[in-house]
Amino acid sequence: MIKVSKKGKDNTEGKAAKGLGNLYGGGLAMKRREWRGVKDTMYDYGRWLKLYGDLGKIAMQSPVQLSKALFRYRWMSSYISAPAFIDRHTIGLRGAQLKMSRLQWDLVMKHGFETITTLAKADQNIGGSKKLSDKIVLFDEMMMIQIMCGFPNLIGIPYQLMPVFMCSEIDQQSMITYLDSIENFGLPADVCPLPAAEAGCAVENDYPKLGKCFIASTMPCDGSVMTTSYQDRRLGLPTYSLTLPVRYLDPEAEECAVEDIKGCIRFIEEQTGEKFDWDAYFACMRRFNEETEMEMEKWEINRTPYPQLTGPNLALYRMYLYQVEGGRDERFLDVYKKVMKLMNEGYEKKRPCSKEMRHRAIVWSCPAHYYSNFSSWAENCWGINVLLDMEAMNSVRIFDCEDKEQSLKDLAHLYERMTMRKHTNGGYINLLDELWRVCEYFNVDMVLMYSHISCKTMAGLQGLFEDQARERGIRLIWIEHDLLDPRTVSRRTMRGKVNQYMRTVMREEPLDPTLEDFEDENNW
Repeated sequence: MIKVSKKGKDNTEGKAAKGLGNLYGGGLAMKRREWRGVKDTMYDYGRWLKLYGDLGKIAMQSPVQLSKALFRYRWMSSYISAPAFIDRHTIGLRGAQLKMSRLQWDLVMKHGFETITTLAKADQNIGGSKKLSDKIVLFDEMMMIQIMCGFPNLIGIPYQLMPVFMCSEIDQQSMITYLDSIENFGLPADVCPLPAAEAGCAVENDYPKLGKCFIASTMPCDGSVMTTSYQDRRLGLPTYSLTLPVRYLDPEAEECAVEDIKGCIRFIEEQTGEKFDWDAYFACMRRFNEETEMEMEKWEINRTPYPQLTGPNLALYRMYLYQVEGGRDERFLDVYKKVMKLMNEGYEKKRPCSKEMRHRAIVWSCPAHYYSNFSSWAENCWGINVLLDMEAMNSVRIFDCEDKEQSLKDLAHLYERMTMRKHTNGGYINLLDELWRVCEYFNVDMVLMYSHISCKTMAGLQGLFEDQARERGIRLIWIEHDLLDPRTVSRRTMRGKVNQYMRTVMREEPLDPTLEDFEDENNW
């Protein structure tokens, strides 16, 4: 257990004192911000001042357009609660762990607000610039952005990223209107809430109007196919559907995938008049290669007895970089280098992120957007340290930056293994067999097994997961959720599944009893 000195300082760098559950009062926001001791509280507060200053500078680039967008789109107001979002993901952290998390989240927030500003500047619904709009290529939010590295004069934006995907993680209530709207429109209620919310946002006319063309993806479910049709009607833009092979492990599928990538490049060239710049592309991919190598170094450290960066702060940064940044922004590489320096220092001193690490765990299957900090709670409450998240385990192939044809094969490999697609396409070997390989690699004894109740793919393998886990002595904790809809399965209900398992099966007591049960149904 962590002991707190009379001066209010913790005797360990990574974790917090007890009583974190008392910060919640059942309202929209916490009662107060966490006291982390003098040094860490001052650091955290300093980071907030810097972030607010940076966001203020971004807002001043286009204050009129941003003000118009705030009153035009209901999702814009959710970003006012971004500070609470970061607080939820850094709760309980101290020292190097706090610094690493803040470095990552501050840049993600800045990049996100820059994207919102670009959307506002080009939005034709609120009198935005048509010239800027014609330089924008819109992507499905699950489609990675790396192909745009070859078009340095254009701007690639995942279209639903800010209105739906990121917004749903920041504010758990934000997607309810869109889900109800599309169901009233006639969509069955058992469709995955992610594509349903995307379609609902289109029905509510809550997407900015901009862009020269749209790149759609073939995600692994009928809901995604449905929402693409809704968005196509809503946008009215020329659309290219990147239909990469589902059975991507088949060697013969590679040639097909490469031809589809080439077709997408030709489509962008025809629609925009720009030509693919191989020099610019290779420069970005070299940067992306460095980021991938450092990500793998993070994994190598976390598989040791001295993990350094755990929970959602490791996984969500990787997901954002993998899909949205894609080697185009030098700032992300700079943050990687700073984080790796802190991780290596902690590892060299044989100092784990927490002295209370009871269980080494990984997260498997699709996590709930409305509770993206769930694994942070599991660490603070029960000592379940999550070393990595399935959604961060995508392609780690290093790109060839000299041979054009081979580099296109690497790019096709990347797109075939996009977020959500890598483990739910290509056969059960990618979802079931890989889980046990990852468990062995990270030497885990527990898996937080998300059960997304609207995902038909995962439901069909539940019995096999349970049987094979029992054979290997791996503990699975099944946690139901409904991805974007907190009304179906609340955060409190999700926590209750872990509480029940840890008390009845593991016979353990919580590290922080105040976190075992608290009200946050109305919380952001």
